[in-house]
Amino acid sequence: MGDIAGHLSEIRQRIAAAESRAGRAAGSVELVAVSKTFPPPPIREAYDAGQRHFGENRIQEFEGKSPQMQWPGAAWHMIGHVQSNKAARAAQLFDVVHTVDSASLARRLHEQRARSGKSPLDVFIEVKLSEEAAKTGAAETEVESLAKEIRTLDHLHLRGLMTMPPWSTDPEVARPYFRRLRAIGERVGVSEFSMGMTNDFETAIEEGSTLVRVGTAIFGKREKPLAADERR
Repeated sequence: MGDIAGHLSEIRQRIAAAESRAGRAAGSVELVAVSKTFPPPPIREAYDAGQRHFGENRIQEFEGKSPQMQWPGAAWHMIGHVQSNKAARAAQLFDVVHTVDSASLARRLHEQRARSGKSPLDVFIEVKLSEEAAKTGAAETEVESLAKEIRTLDHLHLRGLMTMPPWSTDPEVARPYFRRLRAIGERVGVSEFSMGMTNDFETAIEEGSTLVRVGTAIFGKREKPLAADERR
């Protein structure tokens, strides 16, 4: 896996440089280290190097390893699709859910978070802007009504919007999708955007991202190839 602390330092420097190029305040972008499929030891290396926000995409996998990762200040982000029958566990296990794509899922998360006794769950609406069949998310035309619904739920806190552009090695392919998401966000009154991955996070920052989801550039390549909707 290499030098995780060194990789983190390099990513942070690149984030800072992108913030500067875009005329944005230093520290305005939060790095979510995508730790899915990795066991606790390398995640601990990242934690010891100062990383606090981590992204997972499979509830069962995270549930299995989370007892070994009860570290002060660590925040766990659910960045994968949440099935309705797993909403209860997601609401209990995670601090942030990036992939709310329907009113029914929002209501389930709200109900389960209320039962947990925890503070309101931070959520992002996942918006499907790509035509790829593997991608999930609310349609652009549904975002405004979904945002209104979430804002009526006391145990959810709508932080912003999230999207995944079509996969490409060229970060410029993603730029129009990032711009569209920001425009949608302005219409629905949110200012946080979860967008940008290992291959395009600097472009995302230039287009207004406030959270970037980076995994491969920190932890290295995963042994198992990922489906198109799982790449980070």
